Amino acid sequence: MGPLAFSILRLLNDGEIRTIDHLAQSLKVSPNRILKTFDEIDQCGVVLKKIPDLGIQCPEPLNWLDANEIISNLPQTILPFHFIILDSIDSTNRFLLDQVAADFKCLHGNPVIITELQTQGRGRLGRRWYSGLGDSLTFSLFWRFNCSVRFLSGLSLAIGVALIRALTHFAIKDLTLKWPNDVLFHSRKLAGILIELSRNIRSGSAVVIGIGLNIQLSNLAKENIDQAFVDLFAITGRVIDRNKILAVLLSELSAVLIDFNHFGFSYFRNEWVRYHAYEGQLITITLPDDTIVTGVVDGVEFDGSLTLVSETGEKKSYSSGELNLR
Repeated sequence: MGPLAFSILRLLNDGEIRTIDHLAQSLKVSPNRILKTFDEIDQCGVVLKKIPDLGIQCPEPLNWLDANEIISNLPQTILPFHFIILDSIDSTNRFLLDQVAADFKCLHGNPVIITELQTQGRGRLGRRWYSGLGDSLTFSLFWRFNCSVRFLSGLSLAIGVALIRALTHFAIKDLTLKWPNDVLFHSRKLAGILIELSRNIRSGSAVVIGIGLNIQLSNLAKENIDQAFVDLFAITGRVIDRNKILAVLLSELSAVLIDFNHFGFSYFRNEWVRYHAYEGQLITITLPDDTIVTGVVDGVEFDGSLTLVSETGEKKSYSSGELNLR
């Protein structure tokens, strides 16, 4: 979706009815360009209401991202962040990885890339993360560790703990975690995590942490998702300000990442197990080579690998694979 579409939506965000001519004059383009841009908006899942003889209206204004709003909701004691808010990008993780390669040393604070619309969001195992304009919170955070890459095992699980902690601030209960990187509500996916290693670090290690959280999914986004899902609006019955959610998420993420840097995943292990949706249940794991193993979940190891007990009582741990309930 191009810049003109975003300009139209921001003008219409007050809920007022405007004519095509008024929009064209305000944005200094032809009425025909305005009409063509409506098709772009429609393809992104935003519904505009056409009122005969009066004009057009956005009946459900979008909750736009605002760096000042995010900062005002952050604790003053938190480590600084450098916010970059984009209208549209293919992948916040890819964008941040590319920018790190170009060097972020000059910035004051940890870079956070947030986008109103992510067109090619990436999930684990090469999956696609679907979201529409303003209906999700999609962002990526760059974080340095003064430890080796080997020490980062279990990081995605610790990030899941941070998400649970953050969402409980909004009185959201019954949240669970699916190994290794999903947040669930009643077995339906609410949020996902994608961690990618930054290769251009001279000492220590650094990662890009990508997070997608369903806020109030559009019908278009829902039609593309091929698994059980849920959003915050369905859970709470209300629209929670994305700027406030992001501030709380960053606060909890910062605390977890600092502790992880000092203690590793073992510090969060027991808390993660308490949240695990399938603890003590019979599951299958599809390994990277397509081998399928079955067993009862018996916690996780100190490195975040999942422990299964087979029918013969043998215990074995797995560090990668796709988990499914048997």
